[in-house]
Amino acid sequence: MGGYVRGAGTLPAEMTRFIGRRHELSQARVLLSRGRLVTLTGPGGIGKTRLALRVAAEARRSFPGGVWLVELAALDDGSRLAQTVASHLRLGNEAIGDPLTRLVEHVAGERMLLVLDNCEHVLDAGAALTATLLKAAPELQVLATSRQVLGVPGEHVFPVPPMVLSEDALSPELCDAVALFADRAAAMRPDFLLTAENAAVIHEICARLDGVPLAIELAAARLRALSASDILLRLDDRFTLLTTGSRTALPRQQTLRAAIDWSHDLCTDEERLMWARLSVFPDGFDLHAAEQVCAGDGIAPDAVLDLVVGLVDKSVLAHEERGARMRYWLPDTLRRYGRERLAASGEEHRLRERHRDHYRTIAEEAEATWFGPGQLAWFTRLRAEHPNFRAALEFSLGEPDGAPAALGLAASLWIHRLGFGSFSEGRQWLERALAAGPESGPERAKALFVDGLLAVLQGDIDAADARVAECRALGAPLGEDPDLVRATVNLDGLVALFRGDFPRAERLLEDALERHRAADDAGNAAVTRFMLTTLCANTDDPAGTAHAEECLALCEAHEAQWSRTHALWALGLDHYRRGGHRRAATLVRHALRDKPLSHDQWGVAQCLEVLGWCAAAAGEGERAATLLGAADATWRVAGSALTGLGHLQAGHQRCEAALRAELGDAPYTAAVRAGARLTLEQSVSYAVEESRAPAPPPASEASAPLTRRERQVAGLVAEGMTNKEIAAELTISRRTAEGHVENILTKLGFTSRAQIAAWAARNHDPAAREGTPA
Repeated sequence: MGGYVRGAGTLPAEMTRFIGRRHELSQARVLLSRGRLVTLTGPGGIGKTRLALRVAAEARRSFPGGVWLVELAALDDGSRLAQTVASHLRLGNEAIGDPLTRLVEHVAGERMLLVLDNCEHVLDAGAALTATLLKAAPELQVLATSRQVLGVPGEHVFPVPPMVLSEDALSPELCDAVALFADRAAAMRPDFLLTAENAAVIHEICARLDGVPLAIELAAARLRALSASDILLRLDDRFTLLTTGSRTALPRQQTLRAAIDWSHDLCTDEERLMWARLSVFPDGFDLHAAEQVCAGDGIAPDAVLDLVVGLVDKSVLAHEERGARMRYWLPDTLRRYGRERLAASGEEHRLRERHRDHYRTIAEEAEATWFGPGQLAWFTRLRAEHPNFRAALEFSLGEPDGAPAALGLAASLWIHRLGFGSFSEGRQWLERALAAGPESGPERAKALFVDGLLAVLQGDIDAADARVAECRALGAPLGEDPDLVRATVNLDGLVALFRGDFPRAERLLEDALERHRAADDAGNAAVTRFMLTTLCANTDDPAGTAHAEECLALCEAHEAQWSRTHALWALGLDHYRRGGHRRAATLVRHALRDKPLSHDQWGVAQCLEVLGWCAAAAGEGERAATLLGAADATWRVAGSALTGLGHLQAGHQRCEAALRAELGDAPYTAAVRAGARLTLEQSVSYAVEESRAPAPPPASEASAPLTRRERQVAGLVAEGMTNKEIAAELTISRRTAEGHVENILTKLGFTSRAQIAAWAARNHDPAAREGTPA
């Protein structure tokens, strides 16, 4: 339990030692080599996820398309499965149209491994999606974990067994189950030692717990307060049922439930109450959230910290430090157990109301302070709370009178949608709330505005125009809210800009700017100046320079880091308009360096587009076409399309025409396609570092003249090792390692370690890792 860290990257880093499971790993690897779908089955707590992650990590180099983990524990609605999976591949929530269609298009032709974790509660949807993807993508493989088989044709099923128990009574300490207990016990109590005296008792504990890893870890945690003999005595009391009948005939869930019941009994009354209340969080929380949602009626506010610490000590709560905040969560099985207790207590509805109100407060605070030094920190925090926002919205929409609350929350999250890139998901929540909500009022007017903003950024101009018209038709609510009037004028101008109606856009945006300045609204003034800069670039208006410079000044004065990246892009665009292509490229690259921090895929696409124009102006035709292809792919990932963004159409068309004339149609198309195949990270690296694009290898590359040792080094570079680490791994000097890397770069014609890593992934040689150097 709590065996790995949730964090950035395709797979989480292991937080605790991986113990044993050699036979299981070998069997799972064999099945993965034989079939395209392998499902690890077994009860909760048996170790399916941990085993799947280790298998996936060891197989990573065999999948140049990546190994992608999709955690489904927080997903309660199977209808959102395709969108959830696509979101983890950076295209689901953001895509226009059916997410399943976009997902199928993305995986087709890719050799990748998709790890679907905890499928049992969305079993039918999981089976249907898996079957669809496997049919559409011959190179795709799926590794699933579930308490039930998926039932998909061609599925290879591997029931994950309990931890190995010793058959040698004289050497019980040699078995995996005892090793797991001892490892976790030492983590709980540094003075713990496995001895001949306690090994037999611990082995009996593991045997009574049927070798279930979760139960073993819960038992080991009790060593803080009990001896091994005390634990064994308590297990005798709790598991009489499990020892009186046929152990193989009993469902393993009963063993797990007994272990959880026992852990629950060891908690104080307040800890049990806290456990139940914390189950209202679907996928994690911080201490402040626990205090706001769970305190009261039996739990004093100043007692929450000690109760959380107590549950962490008892291995009920998992935890992880993320930035400046500690994040806690109930593992899924324990959360569901707590939810049963919460429902039985009669408190569930009240707790869900408090949960919703807390996260609405967070969204409103983020909205109110969006233009300031905390922008990127807010993006990070809002992303972490994404499952909680979903749960709050779902609860509100399920309440008879909850639509106004849903409208308010969905609308307040506009800054999260821009920073997280989830335009389509935001519009889906808004659509549901608008359909269920009141026909008038300020909440509706604001929701219409936000939906229009997201629509225009998607290039859905007609829908945005319709939302502006609906806002104006409400009349009275707008008149009562001057801030919303200003915002609507701004949105109307943005719609005109994206439609390519520049005279109308100029009138509206100048009007909006005056309103923002009169209201001392620096954030919206900066946004409007950004839009006016883009407008001036299309009309060759020298006023664009002042707008761009003032936009940047406002962002820097308020330390708004994310907004500053957009201001740098606008200033770069103005330099491009004036013929300063080199300076323009420098400014846009500076903007691009910070974009991934906020997951601003829309902004990344803008940067790649203009950098393509700059490269074309500098005579770098192939690079320019590659960047345009990367931009087009990123627009689509962001859920938008250049065809709906009239403010960039003219520049794109001029650039494309020039490149086709310079390169020829076929080379131009080939370069665009190469750019479209780049990942987001590869696109940004290529654009910022001005390196060669990691395009698909030529036919001769697989047989490039690398020695056996150089292939070894290339593989270690792909694993992320530094030259110093490579030297230690191969027992050579650092200078020799550096020489090998330089030789590889020279032989393959590369300029970066990233290109070596890509080459190694495509030309994986299993023998090279351990082979004899040439």
